[in-house]
Amino acid sequence: MSPRTTPVTAMVRCGGGEPLLWIVGPCVIESHDLTLRIAERLAALAAEMSLPLVFKASFDKANRSSSRSFRGPGLEAGLKTLAAVKAQFGLPVTTDIHESQQAEAVGAVCDIIQIPAFLARQTDLLQAAGRTGRTVNVKKGQFMAPGEMSLAVSKLAEVGNDRVLLTERGTFFGYGNLVADLRSLPAMAEFAPVIFDATHTVQRPAAAGDRSGGDRRLVPYLTRAAVACGCDGIFMEVHPKPDEALSDGPNMLALDDFPALVRTCLRLREVVASA
Repeated sequence: MSPRTTPVTAMVRCGGGEPLLWIVGPCVIESHDLTLRIAERLAALAAEMSLPLVFKASFDKANRSSSRSFRGPGLEAGLKTLAAVKAQFGLPVTTDIHESQQAEAVGAVCDIIQIPAFLARQTDLLQAAGRTGRTVNVKKGQFMAPGEMSLAVSKLAEVGNDRVLLTERGTFFGYGNLVADLRSLPAMAEFAPVIFDATHTVQRPAAAGDRSGGDRRLVPYLTRAAVACGCDGIFMEVHPKPDEALSDGPNMLALDDFPALVRTCLRLREVVASA
């Protein structure tokens, strides 16, 4: 779908007919050991299925519904865990930043810097990420039209960074609900390669009162639809036991269910490519 190709690392590229990129991991770093166990499983699956896969986990969930919710280990400990994932399993890694001063430290470890959807219009944050020279993945704000994301791309270009990915993660539909408008995929592909966030699109923000709800049963349906529409990559949060996860459990996919969904998507991708 996207005519543009963005380098993610020296080995991984996204868009422009490159293989479907997978950005996968738990919502948050719950512990060092658990994160490494998840990464080990994903690295094995990536090798088995020849997947270009980037490992994702957050060191701080600064936008939790409640201040009492688990946020993560923080910047220093979180980056040590992500560095261990790279060193032990050879996976590129990504995490999100919420403040401009986090960009340099994160850029020293991570291959992609993620800009959360709520912060997609924050010029200083975008440009701090852009100045690191790393690929920047900007999640489309739940309140933004697809065409507005050209402005995020422009802000990054102003600091000399054209290594950009754009992610669709749903649009507010009334209170406490999101809808995935797949028309946004070809619309944003005019500006950069496009990733589809398969798990946050089934989230229901703050629907559980002091935390977000969601319906992970819908993840396979939306993932298949996005691949059929020609997205350049899939973002997906997974966990060995989603019902016990400390963040976003209701919309995370069980790790055991991930391989079958990937195989289906790869078959769909072949059909789309040959059409």
